[in-house]
Amino acid sequence: MDVTPTSTSPPSKDAIPINNPADISVIVIYFVVVLAVGLWAMIRTSRGTVGGFFLAGRSMVWWPIGASLFASNIGSGHFVGLAGTAAAGGIVIGGFEWNALIIVVFLGWIFVPIYVKAGVVTMPEYLRKRFGGNRIRIYLSVLSLLLYVFTKISADMFSGGIFIQQAMKINIYLAIVLLLLITALYTVTGGLAAVIYTDTLQTIIMLVGSFILVGFAFHKVGGYESFVEKYMAAIPTDVVGINGTVVDPKCYTPREDAFHIFRDPITGDMPWPGLVFGLTILALWYWCTDQVIVQRCLSAKNMSHVKAGCVLCGYLKLLPMFLMVFPGMISRILYTEEVACVLPEKCKLYCDAEVGCTNIAYPKLVIDLMPDGLRGLMLSVMLASLMSSLTSIFNSASTLFTMDIYTKIRKKASEKELMIAGRVFILFLIGVSIAWIPILQSAQSGQLFDYIQSMTSYLGPPIASVFFLAIFVKRVNEQGAFWGLIIGLLIGLSRMITEFAFGTGTCQKPSKCPKIICGVHYLYFAMILFTLTSIIVLAVSLMTKPIPDKNLYRLCWSLRNSTEEREDLDAEDWVAEEQIDDDFDDEERKVSCWKKAYNWFCGFEDQKAPKLSEEEKKALEAKLTDTSEVPLWRNVTNINGIILLTVAVFCHAYFA
Repeated sequence: MDVTPTSTSPPSKDAIPINNPADISVIVIYFVVVLAVGLWAMIRTSRGTVGGFFLAGRSMVWWPIGASLFASNIGSGHFVGLAGTAAAGGIVIGGFEWNALIIVVFLGWIFVPIYVKAGVVTMPEYLRKRFGGNRIRIYLSVLSLLLYVFTKISADMFSGGIFIQQAMKINIYLAIVLLLLITALYTVTGGLAAVIYTDTLQTIIMLVGSFILVGFAFHKVGGYESFVEKYMAAIPTDVVGINGTVVDPKCYTPREDAFHIFRDPITGDMPWPGLVFGLTILALWYWCTDQVIVQRCLSAKNMSHVKAGCVLCGYLKLLPMFLMVFPGMISRILYTEEVACVLPEKCKLYCDAEVGCTNIAYPKLVIDLMPDGLRGLMLSVMLASLMSSLTSIFNSASTLFTMDIYTKIRKKASEKELMIAGRVFILFLIGVSIAWIPILQSAQSGQLFDYIQSMTSYLGPPIASVFFLAIFVKRVNEQGAFWGLIIGLLIGLSRMITEFAFGTGTCQKPSKCPKIICGVHYLYFAMILFTLTSIIVLAVSLMTKPIPDKNLYRLCWSLRNSTEEREDLDAEDWVAEEQIDDDFDDEERKVSCWKKAYNWFCGFEDQKAPKLSEEEKKALEAKLTDTSEVPLWRNVTNINGIILLTVAVFCHAYFA
């Protein structure tokens, strides 16, 4: 069966795939609906009321929590990155997704109960209660901002740019500027309230569209057995350079172990000990200590809903192997010359990147295999989900900067000044992220998902170590945690800076980075960094004064069920200024309509949080820290947790 689509013979720079009435109409209608929902959400919700959020705390049920955990994790970066790395190296990258099946059980059964009992809402707040002091909190904020730039904002903008570039046949940087302009419009008119209302809808449409695409793709290659056979034969023929040099076959021939998850511990591109242990450390950082993920669990009605939400998320994480990894490999079969290109001059022609074109694997399938209309819908959902994640990241980043860093520099800054500082900081973040994209484009042989995981390996393990020890080792104190984080960061940065200074290289032109530094696989490096950080934390803690039990009740595993009153190590250092009701109301009435419209449009609203009586405060606190469960549902969720772990073991064993 001929598997080369007629529509993609020699690639033409002039042909614009998204250039028909059906696709354009669907894209326009989709964005009009999203913006309309956003405007409706802005009118219906009070953006400035912080207290309203806390009053609604602990009210979510399991299924939106599970869907939201999945939606906040999967974005266009996953579609581009997973499919691209799969096109180059086979199914092993799917193991990154399946590792989450095990870690979400840790999240729901071990970490969230501690956070709930501690009565915290943010992760820096937990570390502050556990250790005291402000320096760990500031450190965590700064490191989070670094991770946002290196792994989230730049990667999201890059993956979105690839989709627009493939659909419109324009330069990647012009595509990114267009994406940012649309995102700015989406943010201002839709705001974050719109994200809440559109996330679930986008996830459903994305999954439906992905299933349809998988159907088209497998039909095109003739079923699973034919897919396995044809992938191993998907070898590009254009392998002789301009100067007559022939490329080494190992640079463009599919790997012999392409259909195995567990690979050789020394020669494998993803060594199995790294996949089992190193990846678990990275997943521990992402799933159990990241604010975005944990926040969704903290909003649950009770612990049974937390656990059920985690189980649902675990089952949904089974899908990327079939919806992203396999399609990426099929894309290599259908478009071998383009997706698997090895000559820099040809790659530059196909995808505007000399290092390789595997990142276009998924966008190319969407654009070439989907029928008119459905293609437009799939593309618009991809971009809308990307934009909603960008707005969330921008919001989180500006919050971290203004509340944890700027307020330390300007202690008496007004609320308006903080909002302006946050917006200016977002512009700075965007500038740094765009400047980082050329480095991202060539890193890890142009494979986006490998790049994201390697960045995480250099910066995430110290945080995972400190949270893990904070919960399980009562003896760990502030000095140990702080010096563990600092020394761990310096070790991670030394590897990261050295690697980017020398370049990660390609198969044809390996990097000149010393083997002792860059020769260690990034997943092995994560294991080493986690171990070194843990040793430093424990050593410094044992040499310094322990924290008394009275400050640790319900903050670590051994004292989780204590009923004694806890003395917090530090009192809260920020208190909202109270405004006098009458004066505030009079002043609000005097503001002109134009001024109100301007304030509303820019988000400079000055709404007050509802005041609570002492009884209401105590009742709310009791509700927020309650981890009790109905025995029946506790048993049901526990059984489902065990089934999920069994499924995870089976999937790994089947594809091992």
